This record gives sequence, structure tokens and C-alpha cells, in this order.
Amino acid sequence: MRLVLLTGMSGAGKSIAGKHLEDMGFNLVDNLPIPLLKNFCNLTYFSEDEKVAVGIDIRSKDLLPELSEILSELKNEGKNIEVLYLDASDDVLLKRYKETRRNHPLSGTERILPGIEEERKRMEFLRERADYVIDTTHLLTKELREELKKIFTDNENYINMNVMIMSFGYKYGLPEDADLVFDVRFLPNPFYIQELRPLTGNDKEIRDFVTKDGDAAVFTEKTFDLVSFLIPRYIKEGKNNLVVAFGCTGGKHRSVTIANEMYEKLLSSIDGIGLKVMHRDIEKDKKIGK
Repeated sequence: MRLVLLTGMSGAGKSIAGKHLEDMGFNLVDNLPIPLLKNFCNLTYFSEDEKVAVGIDIRSKDLLPELSEILSELKNEGKNIEVLYLDASDDVLLKRYKETRRNHPLSGTERILPGIEEERKRMEFLRERADYVIDTTHLLTKELREELKKIFTDNENYINMNVMIMSFGYKYGLPEDADLVFDVRFLPNPFYIQELRPLTGNDKEIRDFVTKDGDAAVFTEKTFDLVSFLIPRYIKEGKNNLVVAFGCTGGKHRSVTIANEMYEKLLSSIDGIGLKVMHRDIEKDKKIGK
């Protein structure tokens, strides 16, 4: 028997996750009334081959505090319920709500952001006791499916840590979700070489130019030492999403080069984390016609 409580922030992807779980052989019961959870678990728990996912979230509103006690009672009775919590940054949740033109369950027709903030407070106890926290801030649908597959199909030892390596341009503003920001504008700038200007840090010519004097290699090594030191300590403290950002003037050459270098070093050196690289501003100059 495998029993999963699917929960998390509204707009973080629970509906999509539920569909993926069904594809993996789970029977999904969504928005189960909290007072029925204990009886439901007692009825289904002893079916050896059964896989069940129960969706409970902020729609339960005033009944939500009862969930903590029920989960503790079930655990004391020897019934293991795995808690899967989906999360995302407030900015991304707000953007998703605006795109779908939905009302937040706690805000009604009023402003969405206060509803998100209140939901985060009410849901914190579930996040703290979650077995798996998946932050979908930067995840595509197929990437969410892969994360779920690791946990529920491949049965991998899942560590709740996703690391995003990001490049950006200072002239377009700091990334709001960055945890660590490094300025690489001290490196040689290909922008002033006419034949190099149209290229990006993904091109060998730019990589060779940026790294030619050795400073890039020293900086990357020292930054890698810091990030690899911090990751296990962040995991220990319960952090599950780390954004490491590298910035240059336009976000096209130097920052892209160093972000790629850092991604490759982490990929080959640290196991058990989700790792992505994103170049936020690499195409910006094309979009604005420069």
C-alpha cells in the first residue's frame, strides 16, 4: 500500500501532479473532506498493491488545522502517509493566477497577493512535515513529471533541493528570486570586439575570450567551493530551492559563460540535487532591436 497526501500552494501545479500520479497507477481522490480522511485511510490502507493519492489543500479552509492532528494519529497507528508538497514563489503564483484569470480561494474578488500570503501562512505546517517538497517556480510540466517519476516510480532517494544557475544582465535588473548573486563584470568583455558582439556565451569563441587570462577559472573554482559548501547546509536547514545568479552588463556574454561553467562543475561533482541552467537575458538585445 502506498498512500500519498498531495498538497501545497494553489497554482503550484497540484492538478498537473495529480494527473501524472494517475498515469503512474495511483487512484486520485481530490479535495477529500478532512473529517473523512482517517476513515478513508483505514478502509484503503491494507490493500497491499493499492496506490492512492489524496488531494487536500487550502480549499478546506477552516478545517485545515484538524489535518495536523489526524496525520499524527495515523502515524501513531503505524499508517505511513507520504506528504507531497508543491510550492512556487509568490511572484510566479501571482503570474499564473493572472494568466488563468482565476480567483484565489482566500481572496475572492479582492487582490490575489494577500490571499497567496495568507495561504502560505496556513499551509506552513504541512510544508514542514512534508516528505517531498517540489518547487515548480522554474519547472516545465515534463520536468515536474520527471521529479515525480524519481520519487514514485524509480523510488530514488529524493533530496528536496533544486539548484538553478542563472545568468542575467544588470541593465535589465537583478533577478528577484536570486539567493546568491555574483558580479562578473570584471572579466574581459567581448561586446567591444565587433565580430564577437553578435555571439553569446554559448559559443566557443566567447568562452575562449572570456576565459583567456585565467581569472574566470579562478573565480569559477572559488565560487564552486562556496556553493558546494552551502548546498548540504541549506538542505539541512530545510531549504529546497537555491538560485545562484551571475550578472554582467547585458547578460549575453560573460555571465552566460560563467553560468555554464558553474553548471558543468556542479553537474559532475554533486549528486542528489535537481540542477538547471537558465540564461534570463541572453536574447534581450535582439528583442529590443539593438
